[in-house]
Amino acid sequence: MCGIVGYVGARQATPLLVGGLRKLEYRGYDSAGVSVWSNGASRVVRCRGKLANLEDKLTKEPAPGTIGIGHTRWATHGRPSDENAHPHKVGSISVIHNGIIENHLALRQELAAAGAKFSSETDTELFAHLIDRVVRSGVKDLTTAVRTALAKVHGAYAFVVMDDDDPTKLVAAKNASPMVIGLGDGENFIASDVTAILAETRKI
Repeated sequence: MCGIVGYVGARQATPLLVGGLRKLEYRGYDSAGVSVWSNGASRVVRCRGKLANLEDKLTKEPAPGTIGIGHTRWATHGRPSDENAHPHKVGSISVIHNGIIENHLALRQELAAAGAKFSSETDTELFAHLIDRVVRSGVKDLTTAVRTALAKVHGAYAFVVMDDDDPTKLVAAKNASPMVIGLGDGENFIASDVTAILAETRKI
């Protein structure tokens, strides 16, 4: 199963994201990545293989910032690869996702017909495209944009979404996939399993 971790607060996000993902390694995975916002834009760092590979990459390509999302992926749509690793970013929107979008083929055809260009084989990237399309239509509130995009999605899922243009919050949505929110003092966490954030808060 894939693993999700998210953080928003005052501390550096990357160590918290990687630490949380390490606690989810027992679930199995084939790639890992983070997206962390700093100075006007999020930086996506991701790679195939173990978390140690991601940590090595982050040493060479640091991702500073106090809001971010992290993911470990177990391939469902698309082979294990750097390109298929999460997070996926389209425009200002970064997305991580557990589960399966059942109507992904129809959505891919619809988005391609509208001119979307895909950089992965995943169903997750399609959701990033859907949100980006809503945002570009004039909907600037991220929660509203995610809710609008979700109306086109069928399946079991847990999503966490970050917007470069609103770097004060993460928006999460779930249907039949696990998700927990951890409350802290001036900071909040989100994860697919409580074990990822127990070291940081017991208010779940």
